[in-house]
Amino acid sequence: MASLSDRMIGAAMLNPATYEEVEADGTATGQAALVVILAAVASGIAGLRLGFGTVAWMIIASLIGWVVWALLTYTIGARLMPEPTTRADLGQLLRVVGFASAPGVLAILAIVPFFGGLIRFAVSVWQLAAMVVGVRQALDYSTTGRAVVVCLIGFVLQWVVIWMLFMMTVGTTALVGGAFGR
Repeated sequence: MASLSDRMIGAAMLNPATYEEVEADGTATGQAALVVILAAVASGIAGLRLGFGTVAWMIIASLIGWVVWALLTYTIGARLMPEPTTRADLGQLLRVVGFASAPGVLAILAIVPFFGGLIRFAVSVWQLAAMVVGVRQALDYSTTGRAVVVCLIGFVLQWVVIWMLFMMTVGTTALVGGAFGR
């Protein structure tokens, strides 16, 4: 069994064998959650100029997004768009989606002036590519195209859910506070 750092590097390098390993290791869900948290902290540190609450929000949103995206990917990929060879459960998708967050630790580099936005964009694209590789492996798809479709649908739906949660919590508080002059 590979170490957490080896798995994170393998996942970030888009190594299909790494995704197969974490998919099969039922004890790696905690590691996957840690990868999500590390990526969220890195992103939050890069956004510290927005306040410490940003880091807390990034961790909470990332954990919620991780579970939501895994659930959506499972539903879309294993239930609505399976191939005959698809055999997956939610735990496998939680592990694969969590490790697909591994490139996110580089989001800390977004602290670099003038390049922060570009770095965040590059890291996001890299994470999406990692997700495609992981989903292809976890759902035993024969082609990458089907994994791309599942990931794009899941990505959009996950952001809708996160945005709704944001608006119900932070956004509503800000709107109400602004309406009453707070």
